[in-house]
Amino acid sequence: METVLEVRGARHDYGATKALDGVDLDVGAGECVALLGPNGAGKTTLVNQIVGLLPHHGESVRVGGGDPRIAATRRQLGVVQQSLGFPTTLKVSELVTGAAVRAGKPRSAAGPVMAELDLTDLAGRRAVKLSGGQKQRLQLAMALVGDPRLLVLDEPTAGLDVPARKRFWQILAERRERGVGVLLTTHLIEESSAVADRVVVLDRGRVVAQGTPDELVARLPDRTVIARTGLALEQLQALPGVVSLRTDGDHVHLGTRTPEALLRVLLVQDPGLTGLRVEGAGLEEAVAGLIERGAA
Repeated sequence: METVLEVRGARHDYGATKALDGVDLDVGAGECVALLGPNGAGKTTLVNQIVGLLPHHGESVRVGGGDPRIAATRRQLGVVQQSLGFPTTLKVSELVTGAAVRAGKPRSAAGPVMAELDLTDLAGRRAVKLSGGQKQRLQLAMALVGDPRLLVLDEPTAGLDVPARKRFWQILAERRERGVGVLLTTHLIEESSAVADRVVVLDRGRVVAQGTPDELVARLPDRTVIARTGLALEQLQALPGVVSLRTDGDHVHLGTRTPEALLRVLLVQDPGLTGLRVEGAGLEEAVAGLIERGAA
């Protein structure tokens, strides 16, 4: 498989804080790699190096074999950010056409991409007047119009409803079939499980785990105990067999390989437990457990 992104030993410091501490990462043509990790893990710093917004050392970051700090290399990149401010006066068609011209494509390339993203009827509307979901589609159109070799997506489906999210990933699947590589960062971990070929888990500037979603899930708990409880997080963490712990509203999710032993103690310690259920563990629990293990 041809490599469209190669990162070797990426490093970056903010004063005494090591944001990146020797990160290696590859994305192949047609491959989707999800970059996951908690806030402060170094994801944004790494992405900024990849798109040429931050310095890097030597040849530690290569996009299509070139340095992303060079304009010719950046033309091989398409970027969709979580939030992007648009000029107040420019219209949808002007922004997509401008992106095409900057990528060295003819102005006529804008029309087909706008149609693909259902933006044709919005061509004359100012970008600042768009809804959140429409702005995400506009960003994707601007990223795709240059026929990039690598797409970097930061929370790309934020603001999209379920049908729009499904259409978004259908469009990306079509581009991947043409050999476009995708690097995805998202907090929607289960969504990344459905679309990513590989997952790279970053924590405190280092890669702590990587593999297919199924491989990562297999490395950690195979059951998740979910409940509403009055126990403190410290008490829950001390329960027998708990290898990962996260909260979701008023529910706690306890990852474990021994659910029977955990339940026996949990029910004794909290007789008022409600909303109890046991499920197979997913990628979110696996990532949480891998980060916890890496921090130990």
